[in-house]
Amino acid sequence: MEQAIIAGGCFWCTEAVFKDVIGVTEVESGYIGGDKADPTYKEVCTGTTGHAEGIRVTFDPAAINLPEIYDVFLGTHDPTQLNRQGGDVGTQYRSAIFPLSSAQGEEAEAAIGRWNAENGKMAVTTIEGLVGDAQSKPWYPAEDYHQEYWEGEGQRNPYCQAVIPPKIMKLRKSFQKYVKA
Repeated sequence: MEQAIIAGGCFWCTEAVFKDVIGVTEVESGYIGGDKADPTYKEVCTGTTGHAEGIRVTFDPAAINLPEIYDVFLGTHDPTQLNRQGGDVGTQYRSAIFPLSSAQGEEAEAAIGRWNAENGKMAVTTIEGLVGDAQSKPWYPAEDYHQEYWEGEGQRNPYCQAVIPPKIMKLRKSFQKYVKA
């Protein structure tokens, strides 16, 4: 199994997409990229901690490889929006990739380059440090009630009902071969 850490706006939305991707065995919502140790959701929502709402994806590279994970990520949110996704505004909603190795960093650069070339636009997705390096920022799992949010509370949340189904439809339309049966 391998892991990747990505941030593409609201982690509830990104988590819901990746729960439907083949080869993905676990998706954990959390916070990364900030300066405060053990941040809470309320603190991250202020935009003052420097963290992004992200997900840590555990996947089987025999079923889906890292470049494909990055392609699905870039193709199911708007990587051209700086510090926002739709109505969610602030640095905590930035589009970012947090590589776990230098090879993942190279794959992230290649994926952003592919996305730019295929879409004729420039993604503002950042590649932020190598997780685990001295200058990197640690991963903090979000509170339990954020995990698997769409499968539970999200089904009753009007925000989620408005935002998540279009992202899942985009996954199913644009990345059909990566969708779980």
